[in-house]
Parts: sequence; C-alpha cells; structure tokens
Amino acid sequence: MSLWFSLWHPLILMKQIETLVEDIYNLFTLSPIDMDEEEVDKHIDTFGDMLKVHIKEFLYEKPRDRTNLRLSAIGKPNRQLWYDLNKPLTGVQLQPSTRIKFLYGYILEELLLLCASISGHKVTDQQKEVEVEGVVGHQDAMIDGVLVDCKSASGPGFDKFKYNKLNEDDPFGYIPQISAYAHANGVNRAAFLAINKSTGEICLTHVHQMEMINVKQRVDHLKEMVTDSRTPDRCYPSVPDGKSGNHRLSVGCVYCGHKAECWKDANQGRGLRVFQYARGKRFLTQVGKEPDVKEVIDW
Repeated sequence: MSLWFSLWHPLILMKQIETLVEDIYNLFTLSPIDMDEEEVDKHIDTFGDMLKVHIKEFLYEKPRDRTNLRLSAIGKPNRQLWYDLNKPLTGVQLQPSTRIKFLYGYILEELLLLCASISGHKVTDQQKEVEVEGVVGHQDAMIDGVLVDCKSASGPGFDKFKYNKLNEDDPFGYIPQISAYAHANGVNRAAFLAINKSTGEICLTHVHQMEMINVKQRVDHLKEMVTDSRTPDRCYPSVPDGKSGNHRLSVGCVYCGHKAECWKDANQGRGLRVFQYARGKRFLTQVGKEPDVKEVIDW
C-alpha cells in the first residue's frame, strides 16, 4: 500500500489537528503519483465551487445590506460598528488593487481547506450558518472536530498568529469572531489556520475558552449600542508621527472606511490631511510641521 494512500485515507489513519500543518507541508514534498485521484477530484471540485462563488461575488458585486449586525463584525470597535450600521458608506468603491488583494486572500483561505482535506484531515461544516441571540454568521469549517477560522495575512499580521500574540493586538476583532462561532457550536476550543501571503508559511493557533470573550454579553451590548443616537467614543487615539511633532492615525484607524467622517474635526476642523510617502499614504490628524512630501488632496 502506498504512503500517499495511508496519509489521506480516513479508515486507515484518523488524523488529529495537531499534525495539520505538517501534513499540509507533506503534500508539497512527497510525490502525489499514488494518490487516489477520484477522492482528490472530489475535494478539488468542492474547492472549485467555492472559488466560483467568491469570484462571482467580486465580478457581480451587489450592494450589501449593512444595516444588520453580523457575527463576523462583533469584534469591530464600537464606533466603527456604529458607523457601519447607522451611517453606512454609499457610493464608495475600493481600489481595484485592494479588491484583488481581498479576492486572493479568500482564495488562499479556501486553498488551506482543500489542502487539509487532501492531506487526510476531516473537513466538515464549511460555510455553515450559525446564530447567537438572533445575530447570524457563517463559520469557515470544522477540521477533525475542531472549529477552525482560516486567515491570510502578511508580515506582522501573520506573526500574531504564529507567535500567539493576537490577544495583545487584535484590531480586526478576530478573537470575538471565532468566539461567536464557538459559542454557536457549543464548543470551548477553536483554532486559527493562517497562511502568510508573502512566504506561503502556515501556522495553526489554538484559542481556548479562557481567551474567548463572553459572546452573549457582547452581542446584547452591541444591539443596544447601535440603536443609540449617540456616537461612541473614538476607537483609537492618534499617535505621534516620529519626532516631527505631527500626529497621525493609528493602524486601527487607517483601514477604516469611516475615518474621514470620524476625524472631520482634525487639524482645527480641516479634517484629515494625507501625505504620500514612499511606503504609502500617511493620515495626519495634527500638522505642526509641513511634511516634505506631496499632499494628497483627492484620497
């Protein structure tokens, strides 16, 4: 019997999630000649169906209903979520390069699930709809009976998963999100399966009950907050921009679509001022010293 057959066949060897990363890497180091092609084809067909869904969503994107709270958003900062539901962005289109980046992020995450399946791990409940206190979401999958959320990231973002530092800095609310999916499934254990978009490195980061949030309490709070007419406090304060004396947006604010509205009182009421540096745009909330780079007017 071939090594490849024994690696993936569930009746011969029941895989455990602890070997998931190693088993995925083995797919790309061992010869696939002896794999059962019919079984692999089934997994690839599932992968293809998911890609079709994602690509069509991007090609034929329709305006989303952003007035309903979803489980994927419960980790967002309060003010950002309040804006999402009370002052949703209209007529704002992402740059093509940004949309492409989001798309290949989705593709990489689906690829992780494909590799998990082909490497012999049991992948179930993909995109299963779950609900907590009337708030709905869709989980990524269960792998070997463990709730798994797939993420693609680069550089410092990936390192948070690799070195289990997400509890220290989680600006996108990944832990509340996975906590919600775990709560909906009645489990107290979950994991992130992350891939580095730049290097292809993969890691598995376990999230245990003590790291999860009280999901019911969070959902109840958000339901009340988003119906309040008062805007919550700012999510993050501005930070010093080096030694210039200027102040800029923190990382958590830079990627928020509501930053112009949220910081319209910056720079003595002028709003945010944006300058083009070699590594990208910098959003200044207070300019004491004019930067020696071009200011971006239409951003």
